[in-house]
Amino acid sequence: MDSIFNLEEFHKSITGELVSARNRVRNLIGNKNWGEEGRYKEAILRNLIKRFISPRYIVGTGFIVKNVNGKIRCTTQIDILIFDSNYPILFSEGDFYIVTPNSVKAVIEVKTRLRSGDLTEVVEKINEIGSFLEETCMLGKYDPFIGIFSYEGHHSIPSLESNIKDRIINGIKNQCYIDCITLNKDIFIKYPSLEDKFQVYHAKDFSFSFFISNLIKKVMDEPMGDESPTWFPKDKGNTKLFDIDVDI
Repeated sequence: MDSIFNLEEFHKSITGELVSARNRVRNLIGNKNWGEEGRYKEAILRNLIKRFISPRYIVGTGFIVKNVNGKIRCTTQIDILIFDSNYPILFSEGDFYIVTPNSVKAVIEVKTRLRSGDLTEVVEKINEIGSFLEETCMLGKYDPFIGIFSYEGHHSIPSLESNIKDRIINGIKNQCYIDCITLNKDIFIKYPSLEDKFQVYHAKDFSFSFFISNLIKKVMDEPMGDESPTWFPKDKGNTKLFDIDVDI
């Protein structure tokens, strides 16, 4: 039986939902408290991810801690922390959690507007968390998804490469743990695990959807197989703008 369900429009509506929610607080409080607006936008994205991800996984915010040679080390606070509920939780209060690395499935840094001048610092911060988790991955655990999600920023396509290339490379230094970056609703960046380069796409109105679909794909313990077109209904191949080669 043929279906009238339009998968491309469905995924595009994810972007529409996030864009619509983006400015609600700003319209009410203006620029009185950017910190509260940022936390609101983190909550928007967390709640959206909860609707798509299996209930086996908990979506919140918090810290990851581990024992290193008898000393407890801790990450910086993580905007969106996704972990497996089958593992013990060190601490929880509402949506705030402190967990150990073996339970972690995804770590996401959320920005209202990621400016060029801040890109190196943000990339370095999230990449350091990936390094923090590396030992657990080497012991045979599934690699966690590491991502940066920005609602706005970098709207000029002609100057995009010159604005972001060196800043991303400077942020990752000697090793890249990042999977995906969204700079706005149109610009999507992916780092394929088998290639030492970032691929930058102009995925008009699909950047947010691509980010979430790649998150779901990596969090899953099993390959998507025949279900992959349901999560990736639009081919982003012909929307590539350029590559950023990474020498690591």
